[in-house]
Amino acid sequence: MTNAHVTDKHPGELADVPGWFPALDQMLFTWFLERQREQGIRGDLLELGVYLGKSAILLGHHLQPGETFTVCDLFEGEAPDGANQAEAAKSYASLTRQAFERNYLSFHDSLPTVIAAPSSVVPQRVAPGTCRFVHIDASHLYEHVYGDIGAAHDVLRPEGVVVLDDFRSEHTPGVSVAAWEAVLNRGLRPICLSTQKLYGTWGDPEPLQEDLLEMLRERTDVGLSVQEAAGHRLIRTRSRGMEPPPFPTSRHYVAPVPVQTPAPGAAGTTGAVEARAARPARPAPSRARRLVRDLLPPVVTRAVRRARAKRS
Repeated sequence: MTNAHVTDKHPGELADVPGWFPALDQMLFTWFLERQREQGIRGDLLELGVYLGKSAILLGHHLQPGETFTVCDLFEGEAPDGANQAEAAKSYASLTRQAFERNYLSFHDSLPTVIAAPSSVVPQRVAPGTCRFVHIDASHLYEHVYGDIGAAHDVLRPEGVVVLDDFRSEHTPGVSVAAWEAVLNRGLRPICLSTQKLYGTWGDPEPLQEDLLEMLRERTDVGLSVQEAAGHRLIRTRSRGMEPPPFPTSRHYVAPVPVQTPAPGAAGTTGAVEARAARPARPAPSRARRLVRDLLPPVVTRAVRRARAKRS
């Protein structure tokens, strides 16, 4: 994620919001959040690192009455250290709180609780054991990701789900180290892996995995495999031409104007038809020309035709 996006327009659809949120992860977020609702699991939502709001907009759509959605990002603020400041300047130069709020309010009537500060302040702002879903997509530096995972552990309910972004991207080795260290040494239990994200829990992953496998095996647009590693069952998923799940359009959406296709053979369907229609008919040869043509030997006739062709 090294390329910043520039945006100054109200989005009409979720796809119009810049950001890195593949269709596979949109589907998995939707499935986990809807399953929690169906199972009667309640709790707040938390996202660390929002960029321009693409995943936050989807999360906010699944907020239930009485729940709180909190987002945390530096926005234009100062990073806690030089390495984090360099990372923000390189990858998120276009991120402003105004741009995030404009995008979010295009789809929702009110903003989430916004913490414009380093993610290290989250334990002081979000009460322990209150969240059912946490998405970590803030700094890619090991020290910061390590702290974010610890914060997620503290604020999640026992059956809550945490999602770690960029856990295996080549440019984010710090996330990889922190993620697998949490699995091996900090009690995090993987549920599934997408191309970009690791989904896990500090509760029992088995019920989630069984329901997830049942759903995934019915789809033809998901590549699926199951592996064992260090005592953990790993469900691996990848997109096979998947389309994003349906999502409501924004208040600024403008439906495209349908293009009328002329019926075959109608006037004006192609330039070639128009050219043929506008071309004047060739006049019939005069009587004298016909007589000369008939009397001249064929070899002379052919020579005259070649001479006319060269002139034209």
